[in-house]
Parts: sequence; structure tokens; C-alpha cells
Amino acid sequence: MNESEAREEICRVGHSLFERGYVHATAGNISVRLDDGFLITPTDACLGFLDPARLARLDAQGVQTGGDRASKTIALHTRIYAAARRFDAGTACVIHTHSTHCVGLTLRPTGEELLGALTPYFVMKVGHVPVIPYHRPGAAEAAEAVAAAITRYGDAGTPIRAVMLARLGPNVWHDTPAAAMAVLEELEETARLRLLSAIEPTPLDEDAIDDLRRTFGARW
Repeated sequence: MNESEAREEICRVGHSLFERGYVHATAGNISVRLDDGFLITPTDACLGFLDPARLARLDAQGVQTGGDRASKTIALHTRIYAAARRFDAGTACVIHTHSTHCVGLTLRPTGEELLGALTPYFVMKVGHVPVIPYHRPGAAEAAEAVAAAITRYGDAGTPIRAVMLARLGPNVWHDTPAAAMAVLEELEETARLRLLSAIEPTPLDEDAIDDLRRTFGARW
């Protein structure tokens, strides 16, 4: 998509996420990688009421060239693009939210990944979601840890589309804002199912997962 289309799509997706409760207040941000730079939602902007003309515009080196002041998470987003595009050259959108159920799972003891293979659509549409230990919002250490996780999983043959920042929220990425939003929705709904489960649910077994790989190309 061209820049004008990307601006409109960022605002459409932001409004949709806000209206349905996936984001609240001024939490969360959305970026799109352009041929010659980046667009990202402004700092402290409510995703439900974005103005396409006021989105922050940055050049390929990350220097802001227009719009309102860019979200501080642009450094994290650019690291995600650099790492993820090694394994999926079409990666062009990153979404970060503070989605309630995802964050809720990190407030209890968790393993290296946020969720197991609980549902077929989680396996097919989301895949592995490594948990990144807590760092303050905007910390450079978080960006380094995210890039390292993307590289580690990709080099092992299981490229990822999401990471979970402990106590903050998920970052997801895909080739368009709509596709990235779909990953986020599936991730948050699976987290909600996990929190609603009174007992530890049994994940899909390896035969079921292998069937999803062979039938749908699941990245698990």
C-alpha cells in the first residue's frame, strides 16, 4: 500500500481496536514500514481517535520528518522490522497493545512462552509467543531482548509473529495492519480462554500440531 493508504489503515485499525476494548486510554501504538521510512502513531495518542495527517513520519534512519511527536516505542518497532524481515520479508506492520488478558497472564507464574498450543487457530494464526522479562516502557534492553527472541526462533526454523512484554503487553507483526490486528485478536482471545479455565488446560498433542502444519502451514 502507498503512504496515503497506510495512514488511513492505521487509523481504521486503531479505531477498531479501541471500540472493541483491545486498547484503552492512550495505551498502545501502531507502525507501518514504508519503502523509505516509517509511520507510527504519536506519543500519548488514543488509538480510537487518530488523525491520518498527524501520524509521525520518520525516514529510513528513524529520524522524524513530519507529524506529531513519534511514540517512544519506534526504537522497538524498528528492531522488530530488522529482525523479523530476515525470516519474512513482507513484514510491514507492528502493533503493540496493553491487552487485558495477555497482561493478566504475566502477573502469575509463567514459563518461557505465554501460552501453549491450546487451540488450532492459535497454533495456525499466532504460533509461539515468547515472554520478554519486564523492563520499563521504552527501555533499550527490551528492544534487544525482543530482537534476540525473533532471531532465536527464526534460526530454529519456527519464525514468530508475536512477543509478550511482561506486565506491559504484546507486540505482533505481519504484512498489513489488518493482518497484524488478526494476530492480536487471536492472541488476546486465547489468553482470555486460558484465564477462564479453572484448571491447567491440556495442549494439543504433537500429532494434532503436525496435522495443522501439513494442512495449513502452521508455524509451530
